[in-house]
Amino acid sequence: MRERFGKFDGVMEPGCHFVPWFLGLQARGPLSLRLRQLELRCQTKTKDNVYVTVVTHVQYRVLAGKASHAFYTLTNTRSQIQAHVFDVLRASVPKLTLDEVFEKKKDVAEALEEEVAEAMAPYGYEVARALVVDVEPEEGIRNTI
Repeated sequence: MRERFGKFDGVMEPGCHFVPWFLGLQARGPLSLRLRQLELRCQTKTKDNVYVTVVTHVQYRVLAGKASHAFYTLTNTRSQIQAHVFDVLRASVPKLTLDEVFEKKKDVAEALEEEVAEAMAPYGYEVARALVVDVEPEEGIRNTI
């Protein structure tokens, strides 16, 4: 990111650049346009009172046309994505039994991808893919209430 007197001036491409500070130009922090992957583990309860840990992978990247918006709006992208993933999982998994969670991993992943992509689009991020990799039931933990 390049700023002139503290205001966004443009995106600098990779390579060597001359940034004359005496003209008010300044280079800000780096912003990668690469595809990144975030692995998350979320513990939640199913409809039949079994605690499970859902392991998900979310692949995301900054949209090149919205790089300035992505750089200036969010300070911690990973925690924002994690919050949305946890919201989706904690809203959808408790509606299913343990067997249904295993059977409908693909449906949960599609809902996850759709909702997280919709939530992150205003910030200049694209969710390329969201996967439910594994569902691990907790041993011996069952709520009897």
